[in-house]
Amino acid sequence: MPEVGQSLSVSSVASRRHSPLTLGRRDLLRVGALGIAGGGGVGLAPLGVGLPQLLASPGERTAPAKACLFIVQYGGASHHDSFDLKPDAPAEIRGPYRPIDTSVPGLRICELLPRLAGMADRFALIRSMTHGNPGHDGGMHVCMTGHSLPAENTPYFGSVVSRLRPSTANVPSYVWLQNLAGDVQPRYLNGGYLGAAHGPLRVGTDLDNPSSSSFRFTAFDPPAGVSQDRLDDRQRLLADLDPVFGAAAPPYRDFTRFQEQAVDLVSAPTARRAFDLDQESASVRDRYGRGPLGQNLLLARRLIEAGVRLVTVVAWTGTPPGETFRNVQTWDMHGDGPGLGSIFGTTSYGLSWALPRVDLAVSALLEDLEDRGLLDETLVAMVGEFGRSPRISLNGRDHWPACYSAFLAGGGIHGGQVIGASDAQGAYVKDRPVSPEMFGATLFDRLGIAPETRFGPDGFSQRVSDGEPVRELLQVAGPRETIARETRGS
Repeated sequence: MPEVGQSLSVSSVASRRHSPLTLGRRDLLRVGALGIAGGGGVGLAPLGVGLPQLLASPGERTAPAKACLFIVQYGGASHHDSFDLKPDAPAEIRGPYRPIDTSVPGLRICELLPRLAGMADRFALIRSMTHGNPGHDGGMHVCMTGHSLPAENTPYFGSVVSRLRPSTANVPSYVWLQNLAGDVQPRYLNGGYLGAAHGPLRVGTDLDNPSSSSFRFTAFDPPAGVSQDRLDDRQRLLADLDPVFGAAAPPYRDFTRFQEQAVDLVSAPTARRAFDLDQESASVRDRYGRGPLGQNLLLARRLIEAGVRLVTVVAWTGTPPGETFRNVQTWDMHGDGPGLGSIFGTTSYGLSWALPRVDLAVSALLEDLEDRGLLDETLVAMVGEFGRSPRISLNGRDHWPACYSAFLAGGGIHGGQVIGASDAQGAYVKDRPVSPEMFGATLFDRLGIAPETRFGPDGFSQRVSDGEPVRELLQVAGPRETIARETRGS
């Protein structure tokens, strides 16, 4: 620690840059003053380094995954009837579906998921997710930020990834496929405190989505009446102004960079092709399923392949033939009370409709990513904002954040594992609770972003995550260990 009056050199600070909390109060005050005053000597200010830059640890390191495909089961999927069945519980808890064996000895999942059962070695399950917010709005904010008590403007995972690991290709860093309904505030459309530049490009709203024969992606179309020649002329005019503003403050340089990216997206064919499902064969589209979930997942694969860092897909499984569209909350299965029909039925709010479409689309996604050599470098996550209640009431289950399940595959996640366990009724965590913070830290870790990375509205006051990664997911588990983790919660 330098004494009062000593110069704090660049080298002395750099040697401690990766551990900002070891800096003493004098260090912080002195560096902050240097950054503000712009003084000379051997201090930091001549290099343009202030307190935010000092405390911001590197956000990027060697990453197992280059991208993340995040499937959000909006409405809250029932863990009892998908990945955490309780066949020995009373009928009003266990429901009608039976567990089936998978390719991993000792691991069983719902009979409506036979394709996924056959590839259980490729994914891991967390059966002990837990938080305390039972509302769609609050629960979704928890789910998509990785914070149990997020602030109103806490950014979603995709915005953080856009900020710290932006795409190096000529495509958006963050894309959101399919809208959320009015039960949640539209936080997902912006970048939180990171700003609109790190919000997602949203594609698809209600029935206007890639599964519709009339769907057309228009986000990169130039303004009406503006030809390519006019766009080029405008870009040349702006380039002529660069010598005037080239030495301007960072906000101008950031604006220029985003403007150049926008022009490239409108004028270059690369991104347009990535969003064009007509480039895919009919057989591939059929393999994913022609509903919104299947076609959105196929589009997400194309976007990941083109260089998008994080794609969120709302797991809306569509509306059965002859049924009137209600909204996109497939998994909010309260039953006959709200007039949604039985949770076990074949309507749009029934698991007998929804789960087979998840089985078809997600298994196709995993196979497709693997065949293309992308699975090892693409993290696939599937989870809702919470689970559903143990007891069936009015042919449905209610919101239940105390214990629920999550699905993870690819991106360095070692499959064939079950992390944690629920109790005999699937009501509460029995073993190894996993918080939203731990889930988020795992996601960031796989993408090469250290959870302790400093950022925030001011550039340094927030951590990317307050959790630690679920280390078991990053380690190879043998068959005996897998069975042990599975049977602990039986």
